[in-house]
Amino acid sequence: MKSQFLSAIILPVLFILCYSCSGKDTTPIPQPDLHTEQPLSPSAETPAPPVSVSTSSDPGWKLIEGADCLACHKTDAKLIGPSYQEVADKYTEADLERLARKIIDGGKGNWGDIPMTPHQGITQDHAKQMVKYILSLKK
Repeated sequence: MKSQFLSAIILPVLFILCYSCSGKDTTPIPQPDLHTEQPLSPSAETPAPPVSVSTSSDPGWKLIEGADCLACHKTDAKLIGPSYQEVADKYTEADLERLARKIIDGGKGNWGDIPMTPHQGITQDHAKQMVKYILSLKK
């Protein structure tokens, strides 16, 4: 009798659990239209890309992307440090060596009290390429 009772209770519960877990999801998954080659429209869950992300193929920009620079700087707006456009407007090609050295050694005082961390893993040549890119943003 006990086994009949357990069978009468457990089997239907197992059936319901298995059936509900194997149900077909009716939420359609958006697929790209391969004929128009347009990307999918972003959903509400997709984070928007940062405003100042560049798609430049400039070697200086590629070095900036590969370093931690974008954690503190944006191209067109102040973040923690000045925007690259502000730097470009303040300095000229004559400051190239000094700014490259500032990237490597870090510094404080030119843009407020928050210090720029040193980047001693960046070579002088790479720092110059980064500065050339930044100076190219002069308005």
